[in-house]
Amino acid sequence: MTDTFFSSGSPAFGDFLARDWWLPLLRGIVAILFALATFAWPGLSLLTLILCFAAYAILDGAVALATAIGGSIVEHRGWFAIVGFIGIAAGMAALAWPELTGITLVIIIGVWSVIRGVAEIAAGIALRKLIRDEWILILGGTISALFGVALIAFPGAGALALLWLIGFWAFVFGVLMIGWALWLRRLTVRTRA
Repeated sequence: MTDTFFSSGSPAFGDFLARDWWLPLLRGIVAILFALATFAWPGLSLLTLILCFAAYAILDGAVALATAIGGSIVEHRGWFAIVGFIGIAAGMAALAWPELTGITLVIIIGVWSVIRGVAEIAAGIALRKLIRDEWILILGGTISALFGVALIAFPGAGALALLWLIGFWAFVFGVLMIGWALWLRRLTVRTRA
């Protein structure tokens, strides 16, 4: 790859990111579909909300793990693995105990969002030495962490308000992931030309 992609650091990791640009694209698409479903059916029951969250968290976690495992190098993949394991664990917990009260679910979602947000911020900071425009990943992580803090601070929010908040967060995060994926794809196409 050319130095238009890298600011410094490992070209191999940048090649991995550019080659697998479709993984953040997939994460973004899944997030936006989840958001649209929450906006389309705001009258969902709490059980349906739990199942939708579980499916999203498990799928997002699996894609993050694929990002961590699929690369040809080891450096900086740990953050993707952390996000993947936390997402799968949060989704599995929601499936295993769907009778959890709404407040418990809110706290689980909040803790998951904070952990994943911090991991994405850390990954973005680590990648800033390797690529430009890492701010997209950092912004997505910041939004996730702030979303989680808000849920933990105010767990008694109504289910409908929670549903709209989750939908808004998923939509914004999805747009940012798609933007990052398209940026990576553009770099891949430009360097091949």
